[in-house]
Amino acid sequence: MAAAAAPTVFLLMVNGQIESAQFPQFDDLYCKYCFVYGHDWAPTTGLEEGISQITSKNRDAQQALVWNFPIDITFKSTNPSGWPQIVVSVYGPDLFGNDVVRGYGAVHVPFTPGRHRRTIPMFVPESTSKLQKITSWLMGRHPEFTDPKVVAQGEGREDGIHNH
Repeated sequence: MAAAAAPTVFLLMVNGQIESAQFPQFDDLYCKYCFVYGHDWAPTTGLEEGISQITSKNRDAQQALVWNFPIDITFKSTNPSGWPQIVVSVYGPDLFGNDVVRGYGAVHVPFTPGRHRRTIPMFVPESTSKLQKITSWLMGRHPEFTDPKVVAQGEGREDGIHNH
């Protein structure tokens, strides 16, 4: 009688950086990242989330915000379903000095080995009613997600989003 085969595990190593961003209308921004992954995935080493330093725009024509923020994590899984995504949130001061969200974005970790460069489209949620829009403008508080990980899920994102 043959013994039952042990489930095989594969590893996914993610090593890179959040290099820079383009937010021409904003300055003095920082970013946060976290990973979203399926039930069969588990981090084995590294950091699942992080927060960068505050950076100011370069004074050149591109006015890039450069973080060069390192990312290093290893996952294990027995199933590629639920492949990890990185969620990036960018924050900065408003006119009153409060930190407000300037953009959310998510992208899947590349499926193939090697060097990869990804550009993540960023967006901010918008109020759905005129009253909420007026109130948020008067109070200086704009809509934010309580959990940025919802960015990696597509449900309910069709309305109330403004792309940057």
